[in-house]
Amino acid sequence: MPDYFVHESSYVDEGARVGKGTKIWHFCHVMPGAVIGERCNLGQNVVVMPGTRVGNNVKIQNNVSIYEGVVLEDDVFCGPSCVFTNVVNPRAHVSRKHAYRPTLVKRGSSIGANATIVCGVTLGEYAFIGAGAVVTADVPAFGLMLGVPARRVGWMCQCGERLVVVGARSECAACGATYEESNGALRLIASPRRPG
Repeated sequence: MPDYFVHESSYVDEGARVGKGTKIWHFCHVMPGAVIGERCNLGQNVVVMPGTRVGNNVKIQNNVSIYEGVVLEDDVFCGPSCVFTNVVNPRAHVSRKHAYRPTLVKRGSSIGANATIVCGVTLGEYAFIGAGAVVTADVPAFGLMLGVPARRVGWMCQCGERLVVVGARSECAACGATYEESNGALRLIASPRRPG
């Protein structure tokens, strides 16, 4: 008896690995060679292809396909109908399986609904991709990306609140985490306050 949940309408193929406490909802397909961590949640109509790796506590909303070459680290959020690609120049009549480009989504990143992540990029830790954005280049840690093509318009705290940077420093109004900006990058100086 598996220690994860699979809805009766979904398929988890032999050779796929699924971690404890994960929930796989309606009309999903997890293919052989896919690796899914613990406590993940796959919404309706999610496909996880061979050669992919999904970390722990990852939330994948409805209508998302995780194609070969995509790695999602722990605590990643994939919004409804967001899109990953794995070939830059696809043609139906030309096989390009040798040309798959890897995509890495680092810990804590969030990808908004209907956003597109073009293959071959890395989303830094706690990056935040706005709904409908098209990401065509690497994203720095904590970067807030909006538009087509996506541009960095600010920074986001690891708790998910937008940061205001004054004199190269920022303190999150919600959780108290502090950051320092330098040379187009943001680094965490002190972790959030713990409640209580």
